[in-house]
Amino acid sequence: MPILRTLMLAAGLALAMTSTAMAQAYPGRPIKMVLGFAAGGPTDVIARHLAKDLGEILKQSVVIENKTGASGNIATDFVGQAPPDGYTLLFTAHTHLTNQLLMDKLRFDPIKDFAPITEVCILPLMLLVPPTSPVNSVQDLVRTAKAAPGDVSYASAGVGSSGHLGGALFEMLSGTRMTHVPFRGNANAILEVMAGRVSSVFYPMIGVADMVKQKQVKVLAAGTPRRLPDFPDVPTMAESGYPNFVDTVPWLGVMAPAGTPAPIVEKLAAAVHQSLSKPETRDRLRELGAITVTNSPAEFRQFLEKDSERWARLIKAAGVKGS
Repeated sequence: MPILRTLMLAAGLALAMTSTAMAQAYPGRPIKMVLGFAAGGPTDVIARHLAKDLGEILKQSVVIENKTGASGNIATDFVGQAPPDGYTLLFTAHTHLTNQLLMDKLRFDPIKDFAPITEVCILPLMLLVPPTSPVNSVQDLVRTAKAAPGDVSYASAGVGSSGHLGGALFEMLSGTRMTHVPFRGNANAILEVMAGRVSSVFYPMIGVADMVKQKQVKVLAAGTPRRLPDFPDVPTMAESGYPNFVDTVPWLGVMAPAGTPAPIVEKLAAAVHQSLSKPETRDRLRELGAITVTNSPAEFRQFLEKDSERWARLIKAAGVKGS
């Protein structure tokens, strides 16, 4: 037994030394960061800014690859099947968790099959309507929806997206019945709202200030506990009578395939944290409407487990149905 114990300790030490050596040599070639959202949307904009930073920090290019479709599941499944070597990463959102709650027959477990690296930011939702809409407040929207059940519509980036869950929760809280119109990404959803073909959208705050300046949308409310500095005259959903709406806040984060060596995961987490600590990066994300968040891989895993429970409660309460 002492000999066996010695051999096991030696094997463990050798594995640890190998993993450390891998991390020191990593990365030796370009890294691919995959996301299941369309180019030009809020998630894509932040991912590309982060990838640029990471390339400079890690001294290796970080290439963004958009694999859209199935509410992000195509990208997630692709990364989940990739070699756990740190060269294929997933830049993902809360849909990483909600898809499992809304869809059948997924080939992956969102927690067990991935190595969490770090959260990146949260994205407060804004309730937007077309610039030509006669609706000028949350109360106006509710009155209009109650007067003609089903006629008022809301766009989203797809089933299970923050816009979908936000709209469904708002229907439940306001006692209205509206029509959900899913699109393939937020970029397509907002274009349809701007054109007036969809009545409203709960949209991440990224780029909203520019849209308002160019009179492409009107903002009715912010899904935040307090008014936003960039929109001091815009009431919160709580001020508009819906304090529980803040439960819909979406997040973005970085993951790797399960089994990725811990030293590589830690090195990637440190690089992301270094990027988010740069004043110019923090300022840029704040301009886009994102609030930066950093946590360790272990803390991110704990967050994912708790957040999965939170979304399950919200989906059940709002009566959201998947496929």
